[in-house]
Amino acid sequence: MVIDVLTIGSATVDHFMTIEQPFSSVKAGDKILIKTAHTYSGGSASNSAAALSLLGLKVRMLAKLGADHDAEFIVGEMKKYNVANICRQRSRHHTDFSTIISSSREKDRIIYTFKEASRDLEAPDFKEKDLAASWLYLGSLMGKSFAVGTSIVRKAKSSILFNPSLYLAQKGKKFLRPILERTKILVLNLEEARAVLKTDSGGKETLLRELRRAGPEIVIITDGEKSVHAWHENTIYSLLPPQVKVVHTAGAGDAFTAGFLAGVIKKYPFEDALRLGQVNALSVIQHIGCKNALLREPEVRAWMRRFKIKVSKKGL
Repeated sequence: MVIDVLTIGSATVDHFMTIEQPFSSVKAGDKILIKTAHTYSGGSASNSAAALSLLGLKVRMLAKLGADHDAEFIVGEMKKYNVANICRQRSRHHTDFSTIISSSREKDRIIYTFKEASRDLEAPDFKEKDLAASWLYLGSLMGKSFAVGTSIVRKAKSSILFNPSLYLAQKGKKFLRPILERTKILVLNLEEARAVLKTDSGGKETLLRELRRAGPEIVIITDGEKSVHAWHENTIYSLLPPQVKVVHTAGAGDAFTAGFLAGVIKKYPFEDALRLGQVNALSVIQHIGCKNALLREPEVRAWMRRFKIKVSKKGL
């Protein structure tokens, strides 16, 4: 059976903690009281798979997990979203996890990320028939997993969406060329876009143009609460995200990207696909946890009517 999307990347356990004092007042040796603590699943493959599934698509994920309690926690959470992991073997290394510490005083955060099992993806972990999908959603892969992911992309008959994190984007355009040349949709934030192109400057239009030359048909650059810019069919699209109360931004990028892809698959007009991704992200940032406020399609339509996000176009 050919599914709609196979997401490839990491699946993590995320520990969210909030402290009251500002980070600037914390020094080595301090013992800090935690105000709130929550634990949820995260990671690019699981976040995007959950979002796409809630939007009515048939989805699986490929994420290497360890043989530990954290892996079982992730598997249990993904069952809620009707998403199976096609990875057939467990790593002898620990499942990836993150600790996200926020300061309620400074409205800032520090993220400590441990990546081990996700680096361990190998060809025997899956069967070729399990990769059959209309779209491959490729997140960040590190270590030998990156070579496996690149091999999957090279052989794939699927359309490719590529959404690398900063540590992969910093490898640069030349290193990422085998994937970029096969990519149909590339989604990056502004820092990642500049990292791929090895530049500290350049306007969004220039960045979009240079990234488009690397191969992708559609390029999207997000800039947090400031803007979203996209290149599609010699037209640049821009939108300003509506202002909402921000509780936590973790998972916003995955929510946007998965929402946009769902819009493309469901043949929404391009502007509406951008709006779909944006309202999905708006919902997520008003809650703690990367999946807790993901929208279903009827909710997406209601949010789009509510916010009436303006998308401007500039022909080239």
